[in-house]
Amino acid sequence: MSRHPLVKWAQRSDELYITIELPDAQDVKLKLEPEGKFYFSATAGADKIPYEVDIDLFDKIDVDNSKANITSRNIFYLVTKAENKWWDRLLKQGGKLLVFLKVDWDKWVDEDEEDDSKPVSDMDFGDVDFSKLNMGGGEGLGIDDAGEDDDDDDDDDESDIEEEVAGQPSIGNEPDTKEAVGGGPSSAPDTKA
Repeated sequence: MSRHPLVKWAQRSDELYITIELPDAQDVKLKLEPEGKFYFSATAGADKIPYEVDIDLFDKIDVDNSKANITSRNIFYLVTKAENKWWDRLLKQGGKLLVFLKVDWDKWVDEDEEDDSKPVSDMDFGDVDFSKLNMGGGEGLGIDDAGEDDDDDDDDDESDIEEEVAGQPSIGNEPDTKEAVGGGPSSAPDTKA
C-alpha cells in the first residue's frame, strides 16, 4: 500500500502551484489529464517506500503548458488552468478534506490582491536606506539601553557584560541555604513536647 506525501497548493486565476514534499524522491511519475486528473507516484528512502497522490482537480487544466521541477527536497508543479478563473477549492469532490493536502501560504495570494502582487525581484524600494532600519541586531546605531549616545565611550562592551555577570551567582552554582546554615531536615528542632 502506498503512502501519501505532504502536498501543498496555492492558486492564481490562471495557474496552480502544487508542491509535493518528498525528499530524495526516485522513479517520479506524473500524469496530468485535461479533465483535471492529477496523478503522482514515486519512491523514497533507503527502503524505497512507495508514495502516491491521485486526485481530481476542481476543473479542467492545460496539460501542454504545465511544467514540473524535481529537486532533492520536493517536486514542484506549475499547472496551467484551462480557463482563467479562481477555483472554489482544489478538488472536484467537496466535503471532507484529505489529510495530506495543505494550503501553501508562502505562495498564496487572495483573489482580490492578485493584480497587486508582484514578484519580489520587481519590487521598488525607492529611496529607502536599509542601514537605518536596524535590521541587523542593533549594532551600529550608537545608542545604548538608556537612549544615550555611546559613541564617546568606545570601551570594550564585552568587559562591561562580564563585570555584570561576574557579580551574579549562576543557577547551577547557588549554595543550598538549608545545608549551609544548618537548616536541613535532620537538624530541625523537635516541636513535639
